[in-house]
Amino acid sequence: MLCTCQPGFESLLGLEMGALGFATQEIGPGWVLSNAPTPTPMPEVAFAYLIFNSPVEIQADSVNALAQKVLDYFMKALGPTRIDEAWPCVWQFEAELVGLGRRVSAVEAAFLEMLKKRMSRLAKLAVNATPRESGDVKGLFVRFVDFGRAYVSFEAFSNGQKRMADDDYAPSRSYLKVEEAYVVLGIDPKENETVVDLGAAPGGWSYSAARHGAKVIAVDNGPLKAGALNNDLIEHVLADAFGYCPPDNAQVDWLFCDLVEDPNHVLDNLITPWLTKGWCKRFVINFKFGRADPIALLKQLRSPTSPFVTHAKYFKIRHLFHDREEFTVVGSTV
Repeated sequence: MLCTCQPGFESLLGLEMGALGFATQEIGPGWVLSNAPTPTPMPEVAFAYLIFNSPVEIQADSVNALAQKVLDYFMKALGPTRIDEAWPCVWQFEAELVGLGRRVSAVEAAFLEMLKKRMSRLAKLAVNATPRESGDVKGLFVRFVDFGRAYVSFEAFSNGQKRMADDDYAPSRSYLKVEEAYVVLGIDPKENETVVDLGAAPGGWSYSAARHGAKVIAVDNGPLKAGALNNDLIEHVLADAFGYCPPDNAQVDWLFCDLVEDPNHVLDNLITPWLTKGWCKRFVINFKFGRADPIALLKQLRSPTSPFVTHAKYFKIRHLFHDREEFTVVGSTV
C-alpha cells in the first residue's frame, strides 16, 4: 500500500507503519510505499492522509503514453462497475519537483480526453477531489513521484484530513484544527449542546463550537479574543484546566482540550479523569509531541491500558492537515 502524508513527516509515517508491521519499501516527499499486502480492515495510521490500496506502478516517457497507461489500468479495474454519480479522479504529485505539476495537469487532461472518447458520461462525472468523509472510496487515485513514474489505484482509504476555510473572526489558526477534527469524527457540535474547552485562550475552539450553535464553557486564566470575546454563547471561566470539573459532575456533550503541555501530563492528569468519570460524550483532544517520541506516544494512546481504549466507544488518532507537531484524538464514549 502507498500512504500519503503531510510533507516533512514521511519518516514518522514510515516509523509508524513499521511499528504496525508494514515494512517500508520506498519513501519520498509526502508518501511512503510498503510492499506488504493491504490489510482488511484498514489499520489506523495516524500520519496517513490517503492510503492507496494495492497500487500499481506505471512508467512512460511522454504525456500521452502516461495517460494511455493510466486509462488502460482504470478501464481494467473498473470492469463491469457502473458509475452514475460524481466519482473521485485524484491526481497528486511531488511538489518539490519543479515543473512536475504542469506535466501532471497535462497527463490528467489527456487521460480525461481519452476517457471521454471511450465513455463520455463517465468522464463528465470525474471530480479531482477526495470525498469529505473518511473511509473506503473507489475511483482513480494517481500519485506521480517523478516525471515518468506514478502509482495508480482504483481503491483508497481516506483518513479524513482536509484543508479548512478560515474565518476572519476566529481568534487563532487553531480554529482550523477543530473544524477539521469534526470532519474526521463525522459530527460537529450542535445547538443546545454543551462544550467544555480546557485551555481555551485565545478561544479558537470555543469560537468554533459557538459558531455551530453550542454553549461553551471556556476554561483558561488567559484572555479570549476576537469572535470568542463577549460571545453570548461562551462563558469564560478563569481557572486552571487541570483543576476544573463540570458543574455537579454532570456529563457534557463535548470535551475540547488543546494545551501546550507535556502529552503524558495531559493524558494522565486530565484526560484520564474525564474519561474514567464519564464527564463527556464526545471529545477532541490535541497532544503535542514536539518534545516527545511521537511513535512511543502513539503506542501509549493505543495501548490496552489507554483511557481511550478502556473508556471510549471508539476513537481516531490523526495528524491533521492543520496540525504541526501534534496529534488530534477524536472519539465518543456513547
